Amino acid sequence: STLFPYTTLFRSLKDNSFRGYPIDDARQMAYDLCYSVNFLHRNRITHTDLKPENILFFDSSHDSVFDYQTGQTVKRVHNPEIRLIDFGSATFNHEHHSSIVSTRHYRAPEVIMEIGWAQPCDVWSAGCIIFEIAMGSTLFQTHNNREHLAMMERVSGPIPRRMAMKSRARYFTDNDTLDWEEDSEDGKYVRKNCKALHKYIPKEYRGNKDWENLFDLIRKMLILEPNKRLTLSEALRHPFFDKLPLNVERFGSSASR
Repeated sequence: STLFPYTTLFRSLKDNSFRGYPIDDARQMAYDLCYSVNFLHRNRITHTDLKPENILFFDSSHDSVFDYQTGQTVKRVHNPEIRLIDFGSATFNHEHHSSIVSTRHYRAPEVIMEIGWAQPCDVWSAGCIIFEIAMGSTLFQTHNNREHLAMMERVSGPIPRRMAMKSRARYFTDNDTLDWEEDSEDGKYVRKNCKALHKYIPKEYRGNKDWENLFDLIRKMLILEPNKRLTLSEALRHPFFDKLPLNVERFGSSASR
């Protein structure tokens, strides 16, 4: 492949009018992302700024293909392998942890709630990115913390009371539930733009094993409680990756060593 120019995942999504990638491409990209971040985690490092702008295609060459479903021409990369970049905010386990990390749309609930973060915050970010790879759209399109948490509840279920009790942020009632008016204009926006995760599976793919496995992987990466969230060594062994080409070495079985 050529050394220049590399294309970021964000630029590629933008060039394709934010349409998702074919499921087999999404599988390769998701695996590479989990593998790369797991390498950091095994070395006691948290990336803290996972987002499509920090992911490059290994080979940016592509074909322009007419998509009969949408009636538009899209760019399809020859090789969906990706590489992780930008370690400027990467943090060792023993180093000082800033209170706020990650770009807004990929920020984990424990970061917003200020209850402390560790490597599981990367898992949350990766889950958001994998959703975006498959669907083309950002899962949490917001710039407000309280609204962000309300969206998370719509997608992943109620915020556990034990998390709310630990929070130093003032987003919860005395009963440790999210202080949120569902009938407000903001509440209507959240209801319109967010739904339970499994409902995002396109109708034509519901019941399709590949898509069911993909969303099961994302669901486990978006568990609200960080200590119950899937680890990336576990993610690499998820059934969604069973269909990787035979020439792709599987590292999941040894990832936790």
